[in-house]
Amino acid sequence: MSLKDKITEDMKSAMRAKEADRLLTIRGLLAAMKQKEVDERVTLDDAAVIGIVDKLIKQRKDSISQFAAAGRTDLVDKETAELKVLEGYLPQRMSADEINAEVAKIVASLGASGPGDMGKVMGAVKAQLAGKADMSLVSAAVKQALAR
Repeated sequence: MSLKDKITEDMKSAMRAKEADRLLTIRGLLAAMKQKEVDERVTLDDAAVIGIVDKLIKQRKDSISQFAAAGRTDLVDKETAELKVLEGYLPQRMSADEINAEVAKIVASLGASGPGDMGKVMGAVKAQLAGKADMSLVSAAVKQALAR
């Protein structure tokens, strides 16, 4: 079963269980997926769906920090609940050590030597680690590897 099918089935089960908050989050995810399919005239594979989930998770994290700074605990709780639902659709993430090891291999294979090669390295790393690792950790690992 593809990830897209799993999300659709989860929406149906959330409807049956009358889980309104979970249903709202899943519908938002499905809407974002449908929007991408319509805009780009493509059928999404699991990697593309994971990319959308990553984007929505980043938005939730940004919202949580903004709402926390404003003292809106009610909205922080709502966004945190949505974040937990979305994180359920991500595959197991790589640890920081695994990310550092992969980045070191890619830097060595490309022959990158300094901060000027950041774009070239990030392009290769994104292609290889998309959906498997948190890209903010990956970016930090690349900066560290190129600073040596």
